[in-house]
Amino acid sequence: MTRLLRATYIAWVALRYGLDELVLTSFQHPGVRLVARIASVGRDLSAPRGQRLREALQQLGPIFVKFGQVLSTRRDLLPADIADELALLQDRVPPFPAEVAITTIEHAFRKPIGEIFTSFEREPVASASIAQVHFATLREPHGGEREAAVKVLRPGMLKVIDQDLDLIRTMAGWIERLSADGKRLKPREVVAEFDNYLHDELDLVREAANAAQLRRNMEGLDLVLIPEMFWDLCRPDVMVMERMSGIPIGQTERLRAAGVDMKQLARDGVTIFFTQVFRDGFFHADMHPGNIMVSVEPATFGRYISLDFGIVGTLTEYDKEYLAQNFTAFFRRDYKRVAELHIESGWVPASTRVNELEAAIRSVCEPYFDRPLKEISLGMVLMRLFQTSRRFNVVIQPQLVLLQKTLLNIEGLGRQLDPDLDLWSTAKPFLEKWMLDQVGPRRLWREMKAQAPYYARMLPDLPRLLHGYLQRDAAGDARRELRELLAEQRRANRGLRAIAWAGVGFALGMLAMQALVRAHLF
Repeated sequence: MTRLLRATYIAWVALRYGLDELVLTSFQHPGVRLVARIASVGRDLSAPRGQRLREALQQLGPIFVKFGQVLSTRRDLLPADIADELALLQDRVPPFPAEVAITTIEHAFRKPIGEIFTSFEREPVASASIAQVHFATLREPHGGEREAAVKVLRPGMLKVIDQDLDLIRTMAGWIERLSADGKRLKPREVVAEFDNYLHDELDLVREAANAAQLRRNMEGLDLVLIPEMFWDLCRPDVMVMERMSGIPIGQTERLRAAGVDMKQLARDGVTIFFTQVFRDGFFHADMHPGNIMVSVEPATFGRYISLDFGIVGTLTEYDKEYLAQNFTAFFRRDYKRVAELHIESGWVPASTRVNELEAAIRSVCEPYFDRPLKEISLGMVLMRLFQTSRRFNVVIQPQLVLLQKTLLNIEGLGRQLDPDLDLWSTAKPFLEKWMLDQVGPRRLWREMKAQAPYYARMLPDLPRLLHGYLQRDAAGDARRELRELLAEQRRANRGLRAIAWAGVGFALGMLAMQALVRAHLF
């Protein structure tokens, strides 16, 4: 009965806000259209469709708000007006009572809250659809104290999420069966992606692990601060971390008044992002202004402070190569190479004609070159490439969609801080370094180190194995096996000599290679 009432309420909200109008034009069943028209007589549809969708999701509650936020990242699927409107969705959710948070904490650690913290602020400092955060003072084992932030999951979230997800899956199935665009939009795959995001965010230990990895990766960069996780106090529903203090990055007037260099801050944000992407292949994928502060403490003045690590992206070496080569080919206006990269990646059918894909990419990308480089959006370029690729039956990898969404966030934030930000000049050194790493001496050294254990294990055993074979009575087998053994030793020697000569060749040609790479790419 509860499920039926919830489904009825969702249908009523959808009709009230005219969401049926968004999809009925592609629905093939006339009965669906007729019922929706009758049930929605007298409604006001004067607002733009994207606004109506956003308001409907807000009325349906936190899970649907979160769904809209995730859906807004799929700009390769959505019209621009709807994606822009969904990007405005914010988690404006009333906090749950402090007593409930305290009960959750005490249940997680099986001790009174007074034994964990010397003080606990009952009023949360942040409240979202999944969790809320309280400040506290941590009682440390050696008797000291430390300022902490305590993130607590909303109670009962898993049950509510599973119920609403079940309904969303059902609706996605209807859309896929009844809508002519259903197969193209892949609604069930989008819901499955959303399911993964939500359940990842429901495990605060996973979030703590993401934060720890980013903190370790960013050590030594001196551009970003990431809170330390207190692992003894991390559970799936409670996470205790170092308390961070700073000015929210969206409060630009306060930052200027504090003396922060806004142009440098914008460049640092891009540097952090490209370092995470092209050096580490592990990036914070939720870098909107609500999750970023700026330190004004003397020792760390002007550094970014990253928060909320429920969503991270990972890239393989193959993904990084795809991105680096696409970006460089784009800025060289080599659209044929962009098309070839799509085919070589296997994301476009091998039967695709290069010239047709090249022409489609040219029509998307060429208009950008009427603008200065500082006005070119790499995020929009990537999005347009994805949209064009879909026309050729390409399935875009989720990690690249996540990267494109994060890149759009970074660009928007960077240009809010510095309207003259030239993203390409900041990205260029990372792409250049990545290409050199792939074809230069560092790649050779990595390969040598990877093969060294094999040769180290094999070579010391050769004399013993040779002696053993010589002692065997089966002369025919012994001779044959001896020949094989000696041939293997000769192959190993040739391999070692080849590696040595290659190292000499690479070392002698390093300067020339670097000059050629720079000339070729830029």
